[in-house]
Amino acid sequence: MPSGEPDPTGDHSPQQGPAGDEPPGSGRPPKSAAESRAAIEHAELEELRKRLAALEASTAPPRARHHRLRTSGSVVLIVISSLLALLSVIAVWTNSIIGDTDRYVATVAPLASNPDIQAALTNRVTSEVLAQIDVKAVVDQLSQAAVQQGAPPELGKLIGGLSGPITSGLTQLVSSTVNKVVTSDQFETLWVEANRAVHSSLDKALTGKGGGAVSLENNQVAIDIGPFVAKVKDQLVASGFGPAAKIPEVHTSFVVYQSKDIGKFKSYFRLLQIMGTWLPIIAVLVAAAGVFTAVNRRHGLIGAALGVAIAMLLLGVVLTVFRSFYLDHLPPGASQAAAGAIYDALIRFLRASIRAVGVTALVTAVGALLIGPSRPAVAIRTACSSSIGALRGVLTVHGMRLGPVGRFVHRYKRWIGAGILVVAAVVLATWSYPTAAVVWWIVVVVLVGFAIREFLDTGPTTSATSPTGTGHASAPPPAA
Repeated sequence: MPSGEPDPTGDHSPQQGPAGDEPPGSGRPPKSAAESRAAIEHAELEELRKRLAALEASTAPPRARHHRLRTSGSVVLIVISSLLALLSVIAVWTNSIIGDTDRYVATVAPLASNPDIQAALTNRVTSEVLAQIDVKAVVDQLSQAAVQQGAPPELGKLIGGLSGPITSGLTQLVSSTVNKVVTSDQFETLWVEANRAVHSSLDKALTGKGGGAVSLENNQVAIDIGPFVAKVKDQLVASGFGPAAKIPEVHTSFVVYQSKDIGKFKSYFRLLQIMGTWLPIIAVLVAAAGVFTAVNRRHGLIGAALGVAIAMLLLGVVLTVFRSFYLDHLPPGASQAAAGAIYDALIRFLRASIRAVGVTALVTAVGALLIGPSRPAVAIRTACSSSIGALRGVLTVHGMRLGPVGRFVHRYKRWIGAGILVVAAVVLATWSYPTAAVVWWIVVVVLVGFAIREFLDTGPTTSATSPTGTGHASAPPPAA
């Protein structure tokens, strides 16, 4: 119809399609077609979901299974390394007590001033000295001396019947003399020298080098206490007890340990030496394997460190419980106070080793936590970096220039951090018998080293025109 002419039907509205259809030229399909397509796509999606669920139910994903195997292997290795760490501490301590004379002397030296040890030693030496004195001969000598001085024969006979009181007085004399010896200022030196000689002889006996006062015979470990009795003899003579000069040279064997398996000690000692040397290295290697096997190696390191710390805690509890068991099973007549003092002295360095290893493990676990992505760790690192950066900025404003040093430190920052940790590990590993205090000082030095590294790091770029010499501001450096 020509434009501008009225529609003969009188309907001036545009032509409509079927109800619900889009107007022509809109570029979209009718709603019925879109709904049909959506329904088809939804059905296909549901079908794909069902097939995927069936596939997942039939076979586990290879990666998930691989991760489970790695995790299980890592846990097993970490548990083994924790047990080996416990055994390593015991082996190193036992080897040091038996094979290191200086270590043994340092262990027993404090016992010289222990009152319980002094009392027990006084009783033991007094009994040994009295066993070498012929009381009857002393009584007869006194009786004869009285007669020679003009006393009536009846008085000589009366003196001969006083063997009991004379024995009691002689016992008091010997006991007081021995007590003066063991409580004197010179006794500590005598005690150290005696124990050094005893331990040296014991080492010779166990290593098969021969000689010495300690022997492995008749299923016994026996110590010759003759030299110490000789010193007491000299003190008795000096105190005015003339008959003590007639005490012969004593070579009495004091049995320290008796067992039907005593002949195997030499083999055990050699095995102990090997374990004390190699078992700690094996424990570290097994722990490293457990960390390397873990899916998340940082978590593996935390687990290994906590495992060692728990092992040290368990060993400390066992030592405390065993002390009560040991004291409850002493032979009749033994002094529990002296035995407890000896036990505490012998395990003193073992406890120090336990604390040192435990502190090292805890520090390692905390360090692994602080380098992680957790919010507290990031906050601590950011706060430290900001504080050090603020100090560097203040000093730079006052004329300090780091120049190439700052760029070098920034470029090799991770290597410098690794070097600090390696040096600390080498120092700790080569330190003879480290204590918890040694570990803490090493940690302090490491923290100072990292602080200096952070202070010298001026960032990735340095502007020559910047008044501060630090260039544009940069985000805190990531954890090394």
